[in-house]
Amino acid sequence: MSKAARRTEQGGGAGSALSGIAVALGCVLFLGGFIWGALVYQPYTVPTNSMSPTIEAGERVLAQRIDGDEVRRGDVVVFKEKDWGDLPMVKRVVAVGGDKIACCDAKGRMTVNGKPVEEPYLPKNARDTGTNFPPTTVPEGRIFLLGDDRSISLDSSAHLEDAGNGAVPLSGVDARVEAVAWPMDGLLAEPSGFKDLPGGISEPGPLRLILWMVAAGAVLVLGGAAYGPIAKRTGKRGRRPAARKEPAGVR
Repeated sequence: MSKAARRTEQGGGAGSALSGIAVALGCVLFLGGFIWGALVYQPYTVPTNSMSPTIEAGERVLAQRIDGDEVRRGDVVVFKEKDWGDLPMVKRVVAVGGDKIACCDAKGRMTVNGKPVEEPYLPKNARDTGTNFPPTTVPEGRIFLLGDDRSISLDSSAHLEDAGNGAVPLSGVDARVEAVAWPMDGLLAEPSGFKDLPGGISEPGPLRLILWMVAAGAVLVLGGAAYGPIAKRTGKRGRRPAARKEPAGVR
């Protein structure tokens, strides 16, 4: 075997080994991302338009499983409250235990502890059709929840006469919505209007990293698997048939 042939064979062996490593690493990232996502996130279908335009009826969301003590103002949460119904509901947390909440000020803004909160995610006509309610103190261990479309949402403002002034126990929270998965609208906007209040807002979950792992894994698997056929085809094109020698004396 010539030196050139040996070099080609060695190069092909190294390429095959690298492609195998890429496929193996890709499988780890791809499957690991899916498993991690399944452990951390849960899909829900939103049944009504009470969270419009942030989430429309029938849209599929991804919600990170959390404990009630991880809830912050501005979070969109999945929760259950037996006095409101038997099915999981999706609303936005606008106040936590100890807060005094009211709606609305002269500019149509909700106030929390006397501070007006800017809410750019609300419908454009929210100031004209929004729900007004008197100053209400949220009991400790509970959260006050409103839908983004407050003209139709049956939320804490509609249950002010209930136990807890309409607020829901933290134990009723199952998950925090992070993204709209279908249609693929992406991550929810940051509720920056609550950022300067004590406790701030929630940090994003690991969804971006999980999606990156799945995408990178898919690229590595496809790239590694494609190496063999591409290398074989390239090798065939690179080989030239040996020139045939005529027997001596033949013309």
